[in-house]
Amino acid sequence: MILFPAIDLKGGQCVRLQQGDMARATVFNADPAAQARDFERQGFEYLHVVDLDGAFAGRAMNAPAIEAILAAISIPVQLGGGIRDIAAIEAWLGRGITRVIIGTAAVRDPALVRQAARLYPGRVAVGIDARDGKVAVEGWAASSELAAAELGKRFEDAGVAAIVYTDIARDGLLKGLNIEATLALADGLSIPVIASGGLASLKDVERLLLPDCAKLEGAIAGRALYDGRLDPAQALALIGRAKALA
Repeated sequence: MILFPAIDLKGGQCVRLQQGDMARATVFNADPAAQARDFERQGFEYLHVVDLDGAFAGRAMNAPAIEAILAAISIPVQLGGGIRDIAAIEAWLGRGITRVIIGTAAVRDPALVRQAARLYPGRVAVGIDARDGKVAVEGWAASSELAAAELGKRFEDAGVAAIVYTDIARDGLLKGLNIEATLALADGLSIPVIASGGLASLKDVERLLLPDCAKLEGAIAGRALYDGRLDPAQALALIGRAKALA
């Protein structure tokens, strides 16, 4: 089980939103590269980065900050937000991003996901951000009538490396992960699923280590790490012990 610390970028700074609302942003670090170094130093093995401005604009808006993060650390980075064409995918993978996350384009241009997954095996994930079970797009500003499970099934045979499933209603609110919905999605797919949205404490990590969550690739932690509710050393030690016993 991988615990991904999250760096969400808005205006070149590291922020956390509440329920994806850009007007409800809290700045936690004005230096995203320094934050990335801190996460690596704490022992995290994989970083999750989102270009929030890019998700709304449909193109990279925080490239300098992302490039600074890549230069500052050696652990792998997965990146989402505004990645909507093959040129952007090629560019980011060429700059050192390990895995790109395609969200809005997965709904509107599923052929792009298939093409990218074919060209870059193991390096393309799909972001499924859901509100009341329906997929949201364009930085969660717009909703679709597409169910999360339906979108996931569209890519069963595409070679997608992972699904990042976010419960928008819980994101940034520290209400705990929506394990029930995440497992329901994972049960219907062969693609590994990463849980996101609401991770609040060590109890969430303990829940993720129970047998029924073994099918999940991991979970993303954001606000709980920034405000001290989740101690990195404790969380990573718990995961390490579980791996040793597996």
